[in-house]
Amino acid sequence: MFLGEYEHSLDSKGRLVLPRKFRDSLVDGCIVTQGQENCLYVFPLERWNEEMARVSRLPRTDRRARNYARSFFAGASDQTLDKQGRIQVTDKQRRFAGLQKDVTVVGVAERIELWATSTWVAVAAEADEYYAGIEEVLSDVEGI
Repeated sequence: MFLGEYEHSLDSKGRLVLPRKFRDSLVDGCIVTQGQENCLYVFPLERWNEEMARVSRLPRTDRRARNYARSFFAGASDQTLDKQGRIQVTDKQRRFAGLQKDVTVVGVAERIELWATSTWVAVAAEADEYYAGIEEVLSDVEGI
């Protein structure tokens, strides 16, 4: 399980050190792909296989589903952590997420999200405001 928020930096070659506490879950490798709201998702291989199956079940007759699958899979790269606990973030992924130097690494239970820190500040503020003021019963939200 991935929890917490961490400040890291991309090096000049596009490599990113992941938090030490996340590394044991990624020893077999991981998949980095495009996420929603212009962040990147990092999935451990086991979780990737579940996510891949879920996306593959979307109806191919639905244009939205096809476009989602295209971005999700075309934006993906398989990664293995190096001895320093780094992954390589591709040029395409860095452009998609607006990653330059400062990156916020966020644990979101079964996945990791990589955010340009300036973007994360705005997204987190909005999420925290929503969370603090929520009045609806979460069980009414589909999938919860």
